[in-house]
Amino acid sequence: MLEGLGALAGAPVRLWRSDGSRLRLAAGADPGAAPEAPQGTAPVPGPDGASWLLPVPDAPSFWLEVDTASGADAEDAARRILPLVGIVLDAARERALLSEELASRYEEIDLLYAISEILGRTVSLEEAAEIIVRDVSAVVGARRASIMVFEEDGGLLRTVAERGFDSAGQAIVAVGDDCSVAARVFRERRILAHDPANPSDDTGTCGEDRGYRGEAYLSVPICYSGPGGPGRCVGVINLTDRIGGDRFTNGDRKLVGAIANQIGAAIENARLVQLDRRQQRLRRELELAHDLQLRLLPSPSVLQGDAQVAARCVPAESVGGDFYTFSRLGRGRVGVMVGDVASHGFSAALVMALVLSAAGIHAAASSSPEETLVALLDGLETELATAEMYLTVFYGVFEPESGRLCYANAGHAWAWRIPGSGPAQRLAATAPPLGLAPAASIEQRDIRWTRGSELLCVCTDGLIEARRDDGEAYGEARLLAAVAERRTEHPDAIVRAVMDEVAEFSAGPRDDRTLLILRI
Repeated sequence: MLEGLGALAGAPVRLWRSDGSRLRLAAGADPGAAPEAPQGTAPVPGPDGASWLLPVPDAPSFWLEVDTASGADAEDAARRILPLVGIVLDAARERALLSEELASRYEEIDLLYAISEILGRTVSLEEAAEIIVRDVSAVVGARRASIMVFEEDGGLLRTVAERGFDSAGQAIVAVGDDCSVAARVFRERRILAHDPANPSDDTGTCGEDRGYRGEAYLSVPICYSGPGGPGRCVGVINLTDRIGGDRFTNGDRKLVGAIANQIGAAIENARLVQLDRRQQRLRRELELAHDLQLRLLPSPSVLQGDAQVAARCVPAESVGGDFYTFSRLGRGRVGVMVGDVASHGFSAALVMALVLSAAGIHAAASSSPEETLVALLDGLETELATAEMYLTVFYGVFEPESGRLCYANAGHAWAWRIPGSGPAQRLAATAPPLGLAPAASIEQRDIRWTRGSELLCVCTDGLIEARRDDGEAYGEARLLAAVAERRTEHPDAIVRAVMDEVAEFSAGPRDDRTLLILRI
């Protein structure tokens, strides 16, 4: 550039810049010595003759030197090319400003890209928030920064990441706090920024000193809008203590606003991941509880040699309140119990577990079904009253030597004797359900039993009340017809066929379904 200007001027050209006391060469051939800055336009003596120095218009501190042998020619040449020098310097300044702006934009774009990567690869919200707070505060130029997340249960904003705060930094803010900028931003879902140079600008606080180095702050809501759903505010990002001037620019607001949208998606993603993990853990726990409950139910092999028995229990949920048990009582005697806690789910399963653990003890220690149910009620009365539950129970004892079935039935309406031929006989209730009446109300009955040809059939109401889509129930008639049709088959085949028929009749169980078939 200077070579072209020198050709135009017909003499060597240099560009000097003043540092306040002397001139320093900015461009051109080094003459070996720097001239002193003149007070105005003036010739400057040199070893080869006079040079002219002129201040460059609109370029403070810059001086143009034209070195010629003739002072008059030098001044004329300097004034002729001086406007061109001003234009060139102005273009250089524009390029410098543009480069600075591009560098700033690149830094912001790089920040957005980096945050996208962070949110794409991290699962922990706290981990991602720490990185975001660090990078955002560096780009925007804030000594203090924090990200707060809304906790719906307590109506609080909890700080998940912060930078520049000491241990006294406020970590939790109620969303109803009228003195908190963050709470106000969350409630109003809009950016709040304070510029100390603007006296009319609302600070949004109650006037208390919060220990900031400056007065300016920038607080931006973090919002999330799901596909097809309404947007909602999930947190706030706060910036204070601006470096290089106590004011956040409009560019800062736009940048942090764009970042806040990304953080909103990250918070929602982290919440869903946490919820999914919790659900997975719950499913594993339910599967474990389901397996443990089924293991409480005895295997048919317990009665092998004394009776043929098959039973199946299908809980409406992972665990349920239906139960059955059977045991050898000595001298060929067999005890069979089927019951239904008047609920389902975990609460019913807990009562069911208590019943099963107590039933074996009381059955072995008692001499009759009546005594067994009385002892069972005495042991569970407090728990049933506390849980406001009751249960129906059928308990029968087969005595092969006398050919009898002795039973006590506490409100369980679904127990039948299926003879070798002819209709089924209901084994009617002999007492109210356990938990609804005192133990004195429990009685027992004895009936004749033909060994080898007759079946005991006991089920729960979930099987009888299984319904089709049109609302029709499976019902007792279908159950008894299905059992009677297969009365000569092994109990296992009968149970399998009936349960398959019920499953085909009604899709998913709305209540626990249990069926027991025994031949002695």
